[in-house]
Amino acid sequence: MQFDDDANLDTSEVQDVRGSRIPGGKATVGGGIVGLIALLLALFLGIGPDQLGLSSGGDSAAPTSSSLAQVQQSCRTGRDANARDDCRMVAVVNSVQDYWSQEFRDRRDTYTPSPTVFFSGRVGTACGAATAAVGPFYCPGDRKVYLDLGFFDDLRTKFGASGGAFAQAYVVAHEYGHHVQDLLGTLGRTQDGLTGANSNSVRTELQADCYAGVWAHHATTTPDESTGRPLITSLTAADIRDGLDAAAAVGDDRIQERFQGRVTPEAWTHGSAQQRQEWFQQGFRTGDPDRCDTFR
Repeated sequence: MQFDDDANLDTSEVQDVRGSRIPGGKATVGGGIVGLIALLLALFLGIGPDQLGLSSGGDSAAPTSSSLAQVQQSCRTGRDANARDDCRMVAVVNSVQDYWSQEFRDRRDTYTPSPTVFFSGRVGTACGAATAAVGPFYCPGDRKVYLDLGFFDDLRTKFGASGGAFAQAYVVAHEYGHHVQDLLGTLGRTQDGLTGANSNSVRTELQADCYAGVWAHHATTTPDESTGRPLITSLTAADIRDGLDAAAAVGDDRIQERFQGRVTPEAWTHGSAQQRQEWFQQGFRTGDPDRCDTFR
């Protein structure tokens, strides 16, 4: 995956609170990939929430001037995105939101941008406080995506994904799929609390995978506002394979097999590795959000 070296990155779409501290030290799991590391420990290994230090606290962290400068000063152009992980994530956020803004306009609707918050250690959200163990997630309470960049190392070492720049982009695009669901009113379908292969929770996650594929379909043709040219200039078959590999690595069956030694479909919340790959491919092949209706 390559970015236009001359494109200007919009760092206003990212809030960098890495290195900030919040009071307390408790966290709650919420949204997105549903706290893959913490949640699989709690559900699959029998470790209780109290042992993980999870609660419903809502303490917040404010960006420090040094952390804000880290992104604002270092992540200025597509050239920076081709060289640095955090700048790459800024560029992916820009590209994803450029696409959805255009898609909503084409449908005579308005897309409300969602900031991505870079954090390390722990962070406060409208959904409660969260530690880095939660992994990437979307909080509908404040309509923000939260991301600890260290998760991408865990994706390789703990979940067995091959890694790669587009594997990271897939994760971010998936979380923005939840934001789109929130704007369209479909995210609330998971609030029944049910699990299982045919649950609304699984259908919601698979739809977010499909939306990530839809963005990928348009990634090299969506114009960037600063240049009028696509921010992403190259997306190869190898990149898509990395994304599919990441999708499979966080399939419920793969996680259950890896961490508890057996597969229990009645406990699924995100879908199998095959399902996650198939729905990403559905979005990537068609480029049409209307083909992502996993609830039908």
